[in-house]
Amino acid sequence: MSEETLSQNQVESLLKAMETVEGAPPKPEPPKFSSEKSPTAGARPSPIVGSGARVTAYDFKRPERVGKEQMRAMHSLHESLARNFGASISGMLRTMIEVKLLSVDQLTYSEFVFSLDNPSCFNVVSIDPLEGNWILDIAPTLSYAIIDRMLGGDPDPNEAIRRPLTEIENRLIGRVVELFLIQLKNSWENIVELNVGIEKVESNPQLVQIVPPNEVVILVGFEMLLGRNRGMLNLCIPFNTVEQFNSKLSRNGWVGYGKAVPTEESRGTISTSMNEAPVDIAVTLARSKIRTGDLLELAVGDIITTEKEVTSPLEFSVQDVPKFNARVGAFKGKKAVRIESAIE
Repeated sequence: MSEETLSQNQVESLLKAMETVEGAPPKPEPPKFSSEKSPTAGARPSPIVGSGARVTAYDFKRPERVGKEQMRAMHSLHESLARNFGASISGMLRTMIEVKLLSVDQLTYSEFVFSLDNPSCFNVVSIDPLEGNWILDIAPTLSYAIIDRMLGGDPDPNEAIRRPLTEIENRLIGRVVELFLIQLKNSWENIVELNVGIEKVESNPQLVQIVPPNEVVILVGFEMLLGRNRGMLNLCIPFNTVEQFNSKLSRNGWVGYGKAVPTEESRGTISTSMNEAPVDIAVTLARSKIRTGDLLELAVGDIITTEKEVTSPLEFSVQDVPKFNARVGAFKGKKAVRIESAIE
């Protein structure tokens, strides 16, 4: 039987016929060779080179209106808010409370509302001179734990309460919200002077619509740890309320606006606070070394000899830092020391 060599076109036709019989969709035809002759052994057709364009998926329901620089500035802005609010509420509730900034995201208002618990502590915040409102939402588990602590109880993290807050409970949690708004105003003072306040409180988040459902909002999420309890505080900032401050929220603008020139009033306040701050002072008579056995055998009346001369000055320390040389003595019948010189 004589051997017959198949051409490239005949091989491709056989492969297409086999794929059609198996039910697989036919592959696109490879590029044709300019020559009618079959390629030599080892040669392959050159692949089609693409344009190299990078394709990125874009969801028109979630437009990215806030730039990366603004998002970084918002993150830095509210990190200080979390620290200051944690210190303030710890003092008010007289217990250690940790507040951490978890995330700063942008999403639509409808996504934000439907992600919340119902009922919840949903506070509508007025933000003069900006137009519109902001939202501060406190998770139910956290709000009930705070109220329990304010009334002298020990909140149980396993206790689940599913009901709206009463009028008295709203008054109590309102003190926490007002404390948060004070720190919010202080954090934003380098961007804009805000006059914030609680406009109304709702238990059902879906009944409040401060912006259209598809409007982009910036969601700042805080996690608050109160004993064994933890919960979320969500600050919702519609982007259209702060869009005019985009330049100030950029990274360079944020650094520039964060450097304020000290005034005489601020200098006086700091000086007064430092003058009234208590400090610890100590006078060291001498330093020496003894064996542990001798230390255990010490009794009342024993004399310890040191290498320090009686006439040499004593070390006067402030907050454990040596500052002055002093002499020991008495003043109006009380033990005293007199400062002789400063230690360089």
